[in-house]
Amino acid sequence: MPEEIEKTLFKATLVFLVKDGRVLLAKKTRKIGKDKWNGYGGGIEEGETVLQCAVREFKDESGVIIDPADLQKVAEVTFHNTKGDGTKFSCLVHVFLAERWVGEAEESEEMATPTWFPTNQLPVKEMMPADPFWVPLVLMGKKVRGEAHYGPAQAELLQPVKIEEVSGFNQ
Repeated sequence: MPEEIEKTLFKATLVFLVKDGRVLLAKKTRKIGKDKWNGYGGGIEEGETVLQCAVREFKDESGVIIDPADLQKVAEVTFHNTKGDGTKFSCLVHVFLAERWVGEAEESEEMATPTWFPTNQLPVKEMMPADPFWVPLVLMGKKVRGEAHYGPAQAELLQPVKIEEVSGFNQ
């Protein structure tokens, strides 16, 4: 039976390590975003807080340990997704930066080729279609709230990405 490509998540996290004007990205190895450069993250499990999820997913996908106190929330992006069968769902992604951590990122089943990129030279053509609209902003120190509407497998945007700068977030 083929692996399920379209996963339905309603709340998720995404974390980027940043240091000395660079950001750590890795290539997704499966499912949505396969072969695209991305940060580390995933779905929030039942009974888990947003910060617990961010720390767990980062460790699971990279081997790196982050103290929740070192996570700085920089974005909330809602992805409105259309599945291959036409059904729709929305996923709110809580995005964090971390400047302190323990360990070196290693490849995992989900994330390959961890690579440091200058924040002003992101591989935007090899990232998810909405990422060029908001990732550079958060790497420049802005806090944003955004919305993106994706077609099946999140391969294309169905309408322009909406981004607004905000002063902060209610945790």
